[in-house]
Amino acid sequence: MEDDSVDSKHPESVAAVLKVFAVLQALSERSELGISDLSTRLAMPKATVYRFLQTMKTLGFVRQDADNERYGLTMKLFELGSKALRFPDLVEFAKPHMQQLSDLTGETVHLGMLIDSEIIYVHKVDSRHMLGMYSRVGRRAPLHCTAIGKVLMAWDTPARRNRVLEGCDFKRFRDKTITSRVAFDAELERTLVQGFGVDREEFDDHIRCIGIPIFDGMSQVVAGLSVSFPTFRYDEALEPQLVGMLRDASRSISSQLGCTEFPLDAPRAARR
Repeated sequence: MEDDSVDSKHPESVAAVLKVFAVLQALSERSELGISDLSTRLAMPKATVYRFLQTMKTLGFVRQDADNERYGLTMKLFELGSKALRFPDLVEFAKPHMQQLSDLTGETVHLGMLIDSEIIYVHKVDSRHMLGMYSRVGRRAPLHCTAIGKVLMAWDTPARRNRVLEGCDFKRFRDKTITSRVAFDAELERTLVQGFGVDREEFDDHIRCIGIPIFDGMSQVVAGLSVSFPTFRYDEALEPQLVGMLRDASRSISSQLGCTEFPLDAPRAARR
């Protein structure tokens, strides 16, 4: 049997596929780009860029703004990528609880999962207020200065936590950002004992987030759920009530994922 590789048989096809992915990558880095922008960024003829864009537009992966004729990605790519999630039903299970949390608080609610040494937002419900936390589904964020990142690490196994944090550079984003592994380990201990994670303006100025972990059928942490407030709308006296709502949502979602022994119901001392 011949062992010819695909690329040796069809080099033109392979080159075309690589160019398509280059276009998609460029569009993922900016909300919208024009043909000239893409041609310059990718060192690709405008006619080639146009042909690829029109094909991807026909397939539903790319949209074109009617006003400025610039191109951007559609949610179809995210829908395709979400099929690779370890728990493909997670978003559907979480949606009604996230909407309820947003309705009750009026604030932005995020669902995030671990990817490499970062988190990725896989679903969100926007604040009903004009001024709120900016984000988008598919956006990545650091572990060490987000409420979701803290709960994902606090409830992870020590071995996996160490592997993940080897890739974390503890970059400073704001004055309050934790910038060392020692300080972050202490923060994870506090997170574990209190049963929730807090971002105290560590990633975005004037934004405070409260996060809670979500568990699978083996009671292993698989995602995090958070509510984000502008600091001027955050009332610390209502924090226990907010944590209770998040915990109830997590308990229900975790149960749908097969969790029968909800770790947050354990006594505080048992979580350490």
